Amino acid sequence: MFDKILPYLLSGISVGGQYALIAVGYTMVYGILRLINFAHGDIFTAAGFFMVYMVTVLPIQIAIPLVVALTVLLGFTVERVAYKPLRSAPRMSVMISAIGVSYLLQNLMWYVTGGLAKQYPTIPWISQSVTIGTATTKVVTLITPVLTVLLVIALVAIIQNTKIGMAMRAVSKDFETAQLMGIKIDSVISTTFIIGSLLAAVGSVLYFSNYASVTPTAGAMPGLKAFVAAVFGGIGSIPGAVIGAFIIGICENIIKALGYTTFSDAFTFALLIVILLFKPTGLFGEKTSEKV
Repeated sequence: MFDKILPYLLSGISVGGQYALIAVGYTMVYGILRLINFAHGDIFTAAGFFMVYMVTVLPIQIAIPLVVALTVLLGFTVERVAYKPLRSAPRMSVMISAIGVSYLLQNLMWYVTGGLAKQYPTIPWISQSVTIGTATTKVVTLITPVLTVLLVIALVAIIQNTKIGMAMRAVSKDFETAQLMGIKIDSVISTTFIIGSLLAAVGSVLYFSNYASVTPTAGAMPGLKAFVAAVFGGIGSIPGAVIGAFIIGICENIIKALGYTTFSDAFTFALLIVILLFKPTGLFGEKTSEKV
């Protein structure tokens, strides 16, 4: 029985790591702006297309860091163009803008690619196969959880021990007071989007290395599941988002191992309903009080 489940367990841990890298972007933006950045999954997809086109003209060693840089630039641009002008607008207006940016990015990708699936390039070493016990998997499956944990540890260290990290924590606790204390709100928010986009770019490389092709809507489902992971762990909590992502990745793959593949996606959204009903703040979320 374990021999049958092992490949799915390894895949679940890997997928959980990929969801975690996307979920951290959701939870950081929400922690500071109280905004669900619906365009985050599309930025993740755009990183996949950047890689597809970059490797046609550049060596893979140069293409990967350039893709990360372009994804960061895209995230920064989205924040400056779509969200910054609405800083003092009602929250509903900002949410509608986020949905609009998501559809804009999707339609731009449809236009550029003609709606055709693009073959994702094979990345040396991490695309190689390796045998663990009775399971054969790719190297990327093994390095994803390790890389995810290292990146999250580095991120937490930045937030806890640096000046910009202190500013992020202050803004997430009290936006207005932080502004009155002289914290440069725009810089903090831009930095948050930059970090989230960087993690999404890394997650994109790991994710599409396992899935051979990229389509304009390829990031929709991983993005939704990462959002569920962020809510499950307690949106606003980085460790919570990571733990939630790993739990969802492992559970959905165990469901596949048991022969219920049809219901693997449904499980994720059923979990969201249960969490919202019984623990709306998530596993590690804190109750917040709205100021009147």
